[in-house]
Amino acid sequence: MATNNYNETIYIPLEDVESEHCALIVEKELALVKGIESQKVELNNRRAAITVKNNEVVANAVKAVKDLGYGVSTVVKTFPVLGMTCASCAGSAESMVKYESGVVNASVNFATGNLTVEYLPNITDAVKIQKAVQAGGYDLLVEDESTQQETLESIHAEKFRTLKSKTIWAIILSLPVVAIGMFFMDIPYADPIMWFFATPVVLWLGKDFFINAWKQAKHRSANMDTLVALSTGIAYIFSVFNMLFADFWHQRGLHAHVYFEAAAVVIAFILLGKLLEEKAKGNTSSAIKKLMGLQPKTVMVIQPDGSEIQVAIEAVKAGDIILVKPGEKIAVDGMVILGDSYVDESMLSGEPVPVFKKENEKVFAGTINQKGSFQFKAVKVGKETMLAQIIKMVQDAQGSKAPVQKMVDKIAGIFVPVVIGIALFTFVLWFILGGENGVVQGLLAAVTVLVIACPCALGLATPTAIMVGVGKGAEQGILIKDAESLELAKSVNAIVLDKTGTITEGRPQVTGIQWLDSDDTTNAILLSIEKQSEHPLAEAVVNYLEGVAVTTISAFDSITGKGAKANHGLETYYVGNRKLLIENGIAIAEQLQDRAEQWSEESKTVIWFANSTQALAVIAIADKIKETSILAIQEMQAMGIELYMLTGDNESTAKAIAEQTGIKHYKAEVMPQHKADFVRALQQRGKVVAMVGDGINDSTALATADVSIAMGKGSDIAMDVAKMTIISSDLTKIPQAIRLSKQTVATIKQNLFWAFIYNVIGIPVAAGILFPINGFLLNPMLAGAAMALSSVSVVSNSLRLKWKK
Repeated sequence: MATNNYNETIYIPLEDVESEHCALIVEKELALVKGIESQKVELNNRRAAITVKNNEVVANAVKAVKDLGYGVSTVVKTFPVLGMTCASCAGSAESMVKYESGVVNASVNFATGNLTVEYLPNITDAVKIQKAVQAGGYDLLVEDESTQQETLESIHAEKFRTLKSKTIWAIILSLPVVAIGMFFMDIPYADPIMWFFATPVVLWLGKDFFINAWKQAKHRSANMDTLVALSTGIAYIFSVFNMLFADFWHQRGLHAHVYFEAAAVVIAFILLGKLLEEKAKGNTSSAIKKLMGLQPKTVMVIQPDGSEIQVAIEAVKAGDIILVKPGEKIAVDGMVILGDSYVDESMLSGEPVPVFKKENEKVFAGTINQKGSFQFKAVKVGKETMLAQIIKMVQDAQGSKAPVQKMVDKIAGIFVPVVIGIALFTFVLWFILGGENGVVQGLLAAVTVLVIACPCALGLATPTAIMVGVGKGAEQGILIKDAESLELAKSVNAIVLDKTGTITEGRPQVTGIQWLDSDDTTNAILLSIEKQSEHPLAEAVVNYLEGVAVTTISAFDSITGKGAKANHGLETYYVGNRKLLIENGIAIAEQLQDRAEQWSEESKTVIWFANSTQALAVIAIADKIKETSILAIQEMQAMGIELYMLTGDNESTAKAIAEQTGIKHYKAEVMPQHKADFVRALQQRGKVVAMVGDGINDSTALATADVSIAMGKGSDIAMDVAKMTIISSDLTKIPQAIRLSKQTVATIKQNLFWAFIYNVIGIPVAAGILFPINGFLLNPMLAGAAMALSSVSVVSNSLRLKWKK
């Protein structure tokens, strides 16, 4: 551990300090920082030399310089921390890093498992910081970012496999111990058989609890591992002593009970809880990995001589000319210089209709080219692309949340030393006042206190309720990834809804066709033309006319930006926008014109079908609102929740959807980063915000929100970032999730209340508080039974959730 008391000269690299006057200002400010013994700005070396007493002074000195408006050449990096088991571990690792010389600031986020550290690169580096963390009993992954993700996943996978194996074996070995301890105590060799099965559970499968407890003890702290190690260790050692030296108690008129079942069962239950926790943690990195997978590994670059060469994505430079073929992903941000095509930009805008791209229009990394082919000039590459910025924003949003402070872990830091103190005080009191058998009675009472204070009920209070709540959610089609989201959902008072795929179906559909004169032939011609068209809206017409027979057409021609035409016999037919009809002198009947204007006012896309002389039909295409969306929105508003709709679509469409659904607050033409900014703005107003979305474009906002909910029919990225997934994409499941959260949190509070009441009553009785009154002294065996009963009561209360509506 790096010392917090030293006297050395530290050099702070300065920026923007250009004159003697500036240097003097910095020196005067540093002189005001408590703990700096001397200070001198070396203008030629662009640094401030300060002599300090401890590292906290360095952080204050850097802050003082920055507050003046001058820059300091520090490095800010994020590293995964390995080996943390609870929230107090995060505090321990954080304090170790803060003591390291040259560290300006450090923050460990237990929820994400990351350390974000700012340090002076001329004084310390990642390796020194890693050693500081290792001194606290943890470890730091300091690999390059390109390999860090894969290494983390491999570590999580290995840890999960090990935990799974330990949990299964602990349960298998504990079952016979429980059976004998509860029902078959009188069979021959009962104690040695229980010892045989309990020993591997405690000393092999549960060894990590003892190792971690020892690490905590070295740093004068305690957590759940301390409780588990202390209670199971005492129960096990006391049981071994009672088994091997039963006569010691028999000679004193007492029966030598063993408590192997208590030790084994506690380890098995706690391992099960850690297994479930690790399973959730193992999925946190997959969203970033899939986002990175949106970028192709190689691209086709056009050389100055016109030849094509395939190069790695890392080798692409701004100014390179890149060829994109049909179906390929666009590698970097750029500008189209030759050709045209439709590009699926749903990962950015969330809108289902691909966008037509022609010369001088921008294209973005991660978007997907459709059927056309084009060349574009690379403008932004590497970390400058919009996709890279989205990845960075998701990482920052996930890492910026405050560390999760588990209630039980907080209490454990006080509870453990208090229990130990009570046990020691009990022994001393019995030793002084207990008379002839004071030592024996005092030892029994002390052990009884430790046995009855076993954290099993405390450890089960939250996870059992969460397990039942998550299971009930799954039965209703609500997949919940972590306990925090389930606990927090009850407090949500503002919900931000994406439009496309969340409120609406997420795909264009024909909502109506107005014919001037319809027959089987005209239907067949319309279908045949649309089947050959590359336009994204053509698919909606094809789906609508499913079942109509196709006919033979000739001379098909796609007209860029307008539509398509083809011949049937001697007649020419057109499908496209109004401009196409006007340019070809095609008449439009008044009834069709009126219907087209009506649909346009409803923000529907209108396309026309015509022959060479007159319009035959007008077709309305829109992204339909889901049947259950309006009901769900009304229900959420009735719960007092403020609703906001954000969409990348245009103002008129957004307004129409908002009016139809009854949403009062909406914003149109919103980019992904602006969605996250909107969520932050609501949070700054004190709102507990839930974000509901289905696309990659929603991932940053999902990661920023307090509660993140993805639609099951949406993108994998959104589902990986979100902590809840609605499998059916039905918005009515969101009010159900909120009600489930309220029920689960109520159950957790009940469990914790009874677990603590049990200890408040049980510990004094175990210590012998009733002995002077009525001579009652609690037998350790009864204490073990009481401990088991408390666990059963907690589990039973949690199971009541299953039958609640």
